[in-house]
Amino acid sequence: MSRLKTPLLYLILTLPWLSYPATADNHRPWILEQRSPYNAKVQQTSIFEHTALLSSKKPWRVCVLVPHLKDAYWIGIDYGLVTQATQLGIELELFEAGSYYDKDRQLAQLEHCMQQAFDAVLLGSVDPLLLRGYQGQVNKPIIALVNRLDSELVTTRIGVNWYQMGWIGGDYIRQLLTKTASKDNIRLALLTGPEKVGGTTWVEQGAIDALANSPVIISSNRHADNNRNLYRDQLHHLLKDHVPDYILGSAVAIEAAIGALQHQQLDTKVTLVSSYLSPAVLRGLYRQKVAFSADDQVVLQGKLAIDIVVRELQGAAAFGDIGPKIIGLHQEVPSAHQLSNSLAPADFYPIYRVTASNKGTDN
Repeated sequence: MSRLKTPLLYLILTLPWLSYPATADNHRPWILEQRSPYNAKVQQTSIFEHTALLSSKKPWRVCVLVPHLKDAYWIGIDYGLVTQATQLGIELELFEAGSYYDKDRQLAQLEHCMQQAFDAVLLGSVDPLLLRGYQGQVNKPIIALVNRLDSELVTTRIGVNWYQMGWIGGDYIRQLLTKTASKDNIRLALLTGPEKVGGTTWVEQGAIDALANSPVIISSNRHADNNRNLYRDQLHHLLKDHVPDYILGSAVAIEAAIGALQHQQLDTKVTLVSSYLSPAVLRGLYRQKVAFSADDQVVLQGKLAIDIVVRELQGAAAFGDIGPKIIGLHQEVPSAHQLSNSLAPADFYPIYRVTASNKGTDN
């Protein structure tokens, strides 16, 4: 963390939604998007209000699998899951594969979910084709969490459209170029995440498509697991090769880029755009080190996942592709309400189990 002690940084570190656990506000409807066709790259969306459940009929047991809890994104998902599971009084157990590159471990964890007395599985897959490699029997419902999961057995996915996440970042760059006297061959470096897993491929395609027929060229496209040290290495090689005009990357990559550019006194020469939000990216926005970030409200995604899995266990039909509306954050200070479902509190540490407190209701 930076050692700067300016009033602005003090404000950022003490904002209530980043410092204190939030009470689940289920009386205010959630603004969501319903998207179709299911699992498609380019989708039609409709906006609607969704009122969350306040209780569940049974103390359902839900098994949650995620790629890792190494960054603010999945920690925010965890916080939302835990908050809503506690609200509804259900049981939750969460397992992390540890990396997007550990498919075998996630398959073993999926087998554990199927063998134990869970009612449903929320699967944040390390690979869209994960279920093709599963040799066991799928004996309970699976709902996709955040990441795409290609299987005829899965008909509900909680998350956002990652192609749209990339498109929003690319479109921001395009809009910047229309407001300034631009040169030919504007160089954009992409550092969007692990190669061909998670949302990386679609983020890249979205950004590239948004910048079609513009003076922007992709000068570098680099991949790494979500580890700041790995991205520091990537940035070292990138900046040794050339200095791009823009870097569009994952929050972890942008966090690393803030320090790397400042160290080489290049922070005024390169514009940073993040494909999703983290506390460090938020500080970068406030300090004008980051120009723009997409925000897909990860805490709300976690809350919604629990709400939807309980509804389906209680007889609701599949919900298809559903999730929060993506927000674009600029360097203006957003309101507390706007960020209340975007980041976990600063003092939240990953929680892997919630014990059921519900004895059953008649709702």
